[in-house]
Amino acid sequence: MVLPLIDGFGRVHRDLRISVTDRCNFRCGYCMPAEGLKWLPRDELLTFEEIERVARLLVERHGIDSIRLTGGEPTVRADLGRLVGMLSGLGVDLALTTNGATLSSAAAVLADAGLKRINVSLDSLRADRFVELTLRDELGRVLEGIDAALAAGLDPVKINVVVMRGVNDDELVDFARFGRDRGVVVRFIEFMPLDADEAWTLESVVGVDEIVARVGEVFPLEAIDRTSAPASRFRYLDGGGEIGVVASVTRSFCDSCDRIRLTADGQFRNCLFAVDEFDVRSLLRSGASDDEVAALLERAVAAKWAGHGIGRVEFIRPARSMSQIGG
Repeated sequence: MVLPLIDGFGRVHRDLRISVTDRCNFRCGYCMPAEGLKWLPRDELLTFEEIERVARLLVERHGIDSIRLTGGEPTVRADLGRLVGMLSGLGVDLALTTNGATLSSAAAVLADAGLKRINVSLDSLRADRFVELTLRDELGRVLEGIDAALAAGLDPVKINVVVMRGVNDDELVDFARFGRDRGVVVRFIEFMPLDADEAWTLESVVGVDEIVARVGEVFPLEAIDRTSAPASRFRYLDGGGEIGVVASVTRSFCDSCDRIRLTADGQFRNCLFAVDEFDVRSLLRSGASDDEVAALLERAVAAKWAGHGIGRVEFIRPARSMSQIGG
C-alpha cells in the first residue's frame, strides 16, 4: 500500500533529489568558492546500493514518481550509468542536472541506461565571462555536451541560468535567443542565499517580473498556467518555445513544493533551505530494517517548515552551500 509523504501543511511530496557526489570538475557561478572545497572521503558517500534502497522505499511505499540526480557534479561519480540503470528500473521520471563539461561523452551512455531528461547549468554564453565564473576555459565543451544530449534523445534538455545582477543579467536575451535557436528550454533561476562565498544580498537578485519584461521586450511572452513544478513558465507568442523562471526569492512557491533531498553523504533534507538534517546513512549501515528507515523519512517530512523565509529577519541561512546539498 502506498502512503504519500504529507507534511503538516498538507503538501504531498513526490519529487526526490539525490546528490551522488559533492565533487565538481569546475566551479559554478555561485555554489563553490574559488579556492574549492574539502571533498568527502569516499567511504562517507552513499554507495549505489544504498541510494537505490532509499529510492526504492520512497517509490514503493510513498509514491515518489520523480527522481533527479545532482551533485556536486554527478558525472564525476565513477560508473554513473550503473546507478542510472538501477534507478530507471523503478519506473520513475529520471532526470539529471550537470554542468555539461563531460556530457559530450556521457549523454548517450546515460540515455541508454534509462535517463529521460537533463538540465545543464550554464551561467554565461560569453567565453571570457565563463572563464571568470568557472575558472575553466570549457564553454565549448559544455555547448558540445548540450548538442550531444539532444542527439541522444534526452527530452527535454533544459539550461539552468542563475541570474546575478551586475554579473550576467545582461545576457537574458542572449540566453533566450540561444534556447530558441537550439530548441532547448532556458530556465532562469533567481539568485538564492546558497552561494559558498556568502556574498548573496537581496539587491543582487533579478526577480521574475524583471526577467520576463526584459526578455519579452525582444521576444513577446505569455504566461502558462502554473503547476507544482518550481518554474513559472512563459511561452513565446510566435510559437518559438518557452522559458521558465524559478522565482524562489521574489515569488516563493513553498506552498506547492513537493521536493525532498538526499545528500551525497546520506543526510535527508526536507527543504533546500533546511537547517536540520536526518541521518539516513547511519541507519542504513547499522542494519536498520526498511520499516525503520521509512519511519525516519516520514518523520523528517512531517517536520517540514511552512516556507524558507528568505528576506525576512527570521531567515536562517543553511550551513551548506548548494554544491554540498545538491540542486
